[in-house]
Amino acid sequence: MNIKKLIALVCCAFYPLALQAAPGDPISLETMIIDVPTAETFDRYQASFLTRAYDHGTLMESIDFGVFPRINIGVSIAAHELVGSSNDVRVLDPDFQVKWKVYDGNLYLPAIAIGYDGRRYGYGYNDQRIYTDSKDYLDDRKGGYVTFSREIIVPGLNATAGLNLSDWEDLYWFTGMYYTLADKVSFLAEWDNIRNVRDSRLNIGMRFYLHPSLALDGAVRRIGRGDESERILQIRYVTNF
Repeated sequence: MNIKKLIALVCCAFYPLALQAAPGDPISLETMIIDVPTAETFDRYQASFLTRAYDHGTLMESIDFGVFPRINIGVSIAAHELVGSSNDVRVLDPDFQVKWKVYDGNLYLPAIAIGYDGRRYGYGYNDQRIYTDSKDYLDDRKGGYVTFSREIIVPGLNATAGLNLSDWEDLYWFTGMYYTLADKVSFLAEWDNIRNVRDSRLNIGMRFYLHPSLALDGAVRRIGRGDESERILQIRYVTNF
C-alpha cells in the first residue's frame, strides 16, 4: 500500500468517528486565521478535523492532534476535481504539519510558536500562473515558520505576525488579525507570502460558530490577483480522543 492510499484510508477511518464523537472543548484557540498560523495550539487529547473546499473542485481534509501539551501534529490530503462532473479526479500527495507553542506570552510579550506546514494550494498551475495540466502548485508550502500572536487594543481583536522559509529556501513574512464578536462570528484578514507585492496573498473571510465545537469559514483568497482569486468554504470540528 503506497503512502497516498494509506493516508486516504486513515482519513476515511477517522472522519466518521469525528461525526459521532461527543462535543469537545469549545473552539477558543484559533490555531489558524485562514492560511496564516497563529501561536495557539489545540489542547492535549484534542483532535481537529478541517475540511476545505476550494478552486477547481478540490477538497482537502486536514487532521490535527494534540499529542503532547503545546505540541500538535497533523496530516493533510487533497483530491483535485473531486467536486463537480470531472472524470479526472486526482488524489494529491499527502502533506503534514506540526506546531510547538514555545511561549505563552504575557502582558508585554506575545505568545510564540514554531512549526512546519506542508500544505499546498492551487494544483495545476504552471510557472506563468496559467491553469493547465501541470503538476505544479500556485501556492507552495509554507515550510518552517515562527509566529507571534497576542490580543491588541480591544478585547477580541487578535493579531499575528511571523516569517517562514518556504521549502527551507526563500524567506517570506506573514501577518493577520481576527476580531471575534459575541462568540458567534469572527472577521478574518491576513496578508500572506510577503516578499514582493506580486507573490503576496491578501485573504479575507468570516468564521461562524455553529456550535461550541463546530465552525464554518467563508473566505476569498488572493484578492486582486484576477483569475487567481478564489472563494473557499471550510468547516472545522474539534473533539477529544
